Amino acid sequence: MRHHEQKEALFARLAAEFINTESNRQSLITITRGQLSDDERRADLFFTVLPESKEEEVTIFLTRNRAPFRDYVKKHSENLRVLPTFDFKLDVGEKNRLDLEALSS
Repeated sequence: MRHHEQKEALFARLAAEFINTESNRQSLITITRGQLSDDERRADLFFTVLPESKEEEVTIFLTRNRAPFRDYVKKHSENLRVLPTFDFKLDVGEKNRLDLEALSS
């Protein structure tokens, strides 16, 4: 696994841990993947939400907690030369895949 991909996996795992400790658990939030820019200065963390009616509420929660998450990453990771700016994005591709899977069943 490339170093770049290892960082993406690390950030996704840390996001899942952070959400597990900080969310109100009124919805199921799943980090589906991390995507790091080529210069490693930006990282997008993609998520899904169940029930879907909580998507907007969760998006607001995650956006509001970007700075505390960045501090969490700084505290729980070692040897990072550059700590990226994080953004959380709803994983529309995964949502569409699940919808297609449900239709084909």
